[in-house]
Amino acid sequence: METILSALSFIVPFVVVIGILILIHELGHFVVARWAGVGVERFSIGFGKVLLRWRGKETEYCLSAVPLGGYVKMMGEENPLEGGGSGTVDPAKSFSLKPLPSRFLIVFAGPGMNFVLAVAIFAALYMIMGRPVLPSTLAPIREGGPAATAGLKTGDRVTAVDGFPVAHWDDLMSAIQASGGETRQITYVRDGREQRTALTPARIKVRDIFGDEREAWDIGARPFPVKIGEVVPGEPASKAGLRVGDTVVALEGAQVLSFDELAEQIQKRAGKPTELTIERDGRTLTVTVVPQAVRDRGPSGQEVEIGRIGIKPVPVTLAFVRSNPIAAVGQGVLKTWDVTVVTTVGLWKIVTRRLSASNIGGPIQIAQVAGEQAKQGLANLAFFTAAISVNLAVLNLLPVPMLDGGHLFFFVIEAIRGRPLSLRKREVAQQVGFFLLLLLMVFAVYNDLARLDFARFFR
Repeated sequence: METILSALSFIVPFVVVIGILILIHELGHFVVARWAGVGVERFSIGFGKVLLRWRGKETEYCLSAVPLGGYVKMMGEENPLEGGGSGTVDPAKSFSLKPLPSRFLIVFAGPGMNFVLAVAIFAALYMIMGRPVLPSTLAPIREGGPAATAGLKTGDRVTAVDGFPVAHWDDLMSAIQASGGETRQITYVRDGREQRTALTPARIKVRDIFGDEREAWDIGARPFPVKIGEVVPGEPASKAGLRVGDTVVALEGAQVLSFDELAEQIQKRAGKPTELTIERDGRTLTVTVVPQAVRDRGPSGQEVEIGRIGIKPVPVTLAFVRSNPIAAVGQGVLKTWDVTVVTTVGLWKIVTRRLSASNIGGPIQIAQVAGEQAKQGLANLAFFTAAISVNLAVLNLLPVPMLDGGHLFFFVIEAIRGRPLSLRKREVAQQVGFFLLLLLMVFAVYNDLARLDFARFFR
């Protein structure tokens, strides 16, 4: 019984998320088709055996057994003048006889509505839950770094950059990145007094989520210290005597300002005795730990050896700032754009083999992540739904026959040639597209099974 309930905790969120995404996607096609005067014979959520059906004035609405997609069957999808269709459709309601711009909009409306859904979810979260923010207070400051050179100290709270108000850490970092390395006038509060100083950011190299290096500007300070929140029993950190609440200030004598920076350095020192300088109960201590060598996969999919010591950071306490409806919609658009860019770049890196194809996930992985997000709360599940909605939109816009992007690509060719491709060529392209999508689905499921921890899935 417990196993069944555990499985349902993943299956139910998955069905809800996928059901919403499919409904919104197909509703986009349906609404624009009706608006353009195209008749709709069937509106189906799911494929395969029909479980429920009801008939409207013109359209049959269906709920089918396989909840991995859906479709809107429009009247006259094949041009009777090309030998397609039955030829009995009212020409005024025929999809194929509508002007090219109308057909383009009908097909684009599906992925377009997935983008709209993402914007709506993000905007609602920013209005109801608020945007997670950190205070613009400097915690650890790098010795000799830009902030230290400017005379800033731990505990100073930045309130403005060049006269523009700064309320949170993200605001401060955005202003610094926009500086292009030029000196900025920093307004800060220390001991209740407002003061000013000039700060010149330093150029650094950072890695994005794909592991690629890029340039950024840094002030040599962070909003919270490197404090240990968990020590895994039996791991190197535990054996070396590290404790929960310890603050790591240096590794091999070099100051560290963030947990990511600490982890990056430890990963390079597998099997090497490593000296950590920590602060504990007001005292400064030195602890030697030997990172354990483990095998892991890098962003490109190659297996590499890295060092780990078995610690986790203290969870960061975030404040949430709610946005008014207008600001929330703008933030929702920006967040949707960010997710779209990351998704597109990731796909391109997979196609160009700069990112391992093992990163491709299928329905099992979506179900697993949906279940995990649902356990963390409705807001997390909503955020995940918005991100997957963007992924679905981007994938559907790929110029692959059988996908919406394939139809749009055919329309572009038709606009250039002045006439559509022959029915035979389109049929062959659809068959090839179906075969490619089938291969992709099989590969995605294989990846899901290869990385699935069954014990964890049913725990």
